[in-house]
Amino acid sequence: TLPLSYALMQASTGATKEVAQAAISHSKTTESFYALVDGRADLLLVYAPSQDAFDYASQMGVKLLMKPIGRDALVFLVNPANPVQSLTHDQLVDIYTGKSNNWKDVGGEDLPIVAYQRIENSGSQVMMEKQVMKGTPMMEAPKELRTDEMAELIDEVASYKDAPSAIGYSVYYYVHNMYSNANIRMLQVGGVTPDNAAIASGNYPFTQDFYAVVRADASADSSQRKLYDWLTTDEGQTLVTGAGYVAVTGEEMEK
Repeated sequence: TLPLSYALMQASTGATKEVAQAAISHSKTTESFYALVDGRADLLLVYAPSQDAFDYASQMGVKLLMKPIGRDALVFLVNPANPVQSLTHDQLVDIYTGKSNNWKDVGGEDLPIVAYQRIENSGSQVMMEKQVMKGTPMMEAPKELRTDEMAELIDEVASYKDAPSAIGYSVYYYVHNMYSNANIRMLQVGGVTPDNAAIASGNYPFTQDFYAVVRADASADSSQRKLYDWLTTDEGQTLVTGAGYVAVTGEEMEK
């Protein structure tokens, strides 16, 4: 959500993008919740964290307000030379439990499946565990197949030993708008191509909202609460769409 944070500061203060990039702090998903609870952050634009974040807020006696401001999706990535165009939900689970370890098992060539994962508590890893695995344990990935950064995963899948053996996952917005790579193709899931329309409608299966989050004790006239409230107005949703995201509004939750 870095581009959205920059756009929000530019719209609300008149700052240039360069000033916004220098002024705003970012961290990984779950760590950002810790920062909000500890008072080191005021407003989050963020994907759903691991349960650890909510447990920490509860332990510290801090209540959070969060509401959906947009929608994204978890997408699966392969090299364009891989002939497989679509995988089912069950096939993806089989790959990431280790049950399927050769592409011929899912309609591809006789090549080993090299399945990259993200690190624990990263936003895309939380999405993977919630949206795809749904409680089924993932196989233990060796260190070299578990990447710290989304860009690293994309580059590794694109270039793995010059063979179309690798598969990985990331969030749609990042792959589509922020880090393009000509040697990456997004797979269909169940025959549905991930795009803005399929994500907005929910036809693509692995969609997830992202949120604005503040502490519940933020006063109504505070800057963070004003921005939080504004993001789900028509004007705020226009900003979300203008930044290239799929806009959506939903009910506020207290955590």
